[in-house]
Amino acid sequence: MQVVEKSSEGLSRVLSVTVPQKELTDQLDAKIAEVGPRLKIKGFRPGKVPAAHVRKMFGRELMTEIIQDTLNQSPAKALEEAKIRPAAPADMKLESDVEKVVAGEADLAYEMTVDVMPEFEPIDPATLKLTRPTYEATDNDVEESLKNIAGQSRTYEAKGGKAPKAADGDMVVMDFVGRVDGEAFEGGSATDSQLVLGSGQFIPGFEDQLVGAKAGDEKLVKVTFPENYGAAHLAGKDAEFTVTVKEIRAAKEAAADEEFAKRLGMESLDKLKDAVRGQLNEQYAGASRFKLKRALLDELDKQHDFPLPEKMVDNEFETIWAQVAADKEAGRLPEEDAKKSEKALKAEYRKIAERRVRLGLVLAELGRRSNITVSDQELGQAITAEARRYPGQEKQVFDFYRQNPNAAAQLRAPIYEEKVCDMIFRVAKVTDTKVKAKDELFEGEDDI
Repeated sequence: MQVVEKSSEGLSRVLSVTVPQKELTDQLDAKIAEVGPRLKIKGFRPGKVPAAHVRKMFGRELMTEIIQDTLNQSPAKALEEAKIRPAAPADMKLESDVEKVVAGEADLAYEMTVDVMPEFEPIDPATLKLTRPTYEATDNDVEESLKNIAGQSRTYEAKGGKAPKAADGDMVVMDFVGRVDGEAFEGGSATDSQLVLGSGQFIPGFEDQLVGAKAGDEKLVKVTFPENYGAAHLAGKDAEFTVTVKEIRAAKEAAADEEFAKRLGMESLDKLKDAVRGQLNEQYAGASRFKLKRALLDELDKQHDFPLPEKMVDNEFETIWAQVAADKEAGRLPEEDAKKSEKALKAEYRKIAERRVRLGLVLAELGRRSNITVSDQELGQAITAEARRYPGQEKQVFDFYRQNPNAAAQLRAPIYEEKVCDMIFRVAKVTDTKVKAKDELFEGEDDI
């Protein structure tokens, strides 16, 4: 393999890598010698298939595998030969005619563009002083959580009284037919539909017009579909719904008592309270760690200033800006961002991209110096967790990550980051401070 540095600008390097045709052919000869004895082909005794015949039948397939393996493995060797420590995976551009390479008529050549790790001295983690806010669940927190759990288990029964009227929190059982410009539209009709008033399930304004309705009433509900409504043909349109109210039901709250605990599979109410307390404390511990990590990243950002690989910043910014643009299109931008010009927003999010890249490089260097790695087992667990998100498609997910090293690297990165943070927390001076209110733990839980 031949590696030549074509250009060097700032932290960017462009390498030309050539794997000679003879080297690939030698690998093909070795592969044929390896598989030949195992082949069973009609007309030949087992293990006696001539190499020339194997080459004729399977040479193209075997060479394609060799080329793919070479493209997967040689970049790391090329970077090592060029004594380059990459800051991120390299971009590769094939320069050879693949058909000629497969046919054994040309060298395999490609170009690598890579950002190198900038030279800097990271802070000694042992010198860091961090504060970790902590909070433990109180009896009031447990009671509040139990009340919420019971509230989610509420049932609805026929509302008492003479001709009861629907109020917020009541369930209305109804039939309805929706029309736009006098024509019924698909998905706009239902029978025995159940709607809890105030739940926000239906189009804005729909539920408000049913407050005060009684069983047997027929009401004409007029609404306007939101501009960003999911069905484009209805977005922004005025509509009328003919609603026949069939029944009014009132909510019946479940009591958090012994019977309720047993319905949830617990031995007793005390056992349920213990379980709830444990879950709450896990949530508080997670929020506490988030706060500690935020403090760590803020400190690392403040303590380091060095040139950043421009391409890495560009890629990070493009990822961020794509989400900002999507939020803007959907009307989901925070009010303070919506008031800003695009130029101002881009400048702001460019700084966020720079911070992310800087912190990523600092954490990577601290992890390297502490010999932190992500094991195949840890990566495998992450891939398994990802596969479980797609029932019935698990094999495709596993195959995707097996065939796409960059995608696997995206799963590996957060695992690595958490392990580096754990290392820093072990050696830094971390002071725990109890907060008076749990809300303090959850303030400012924005992107870090």
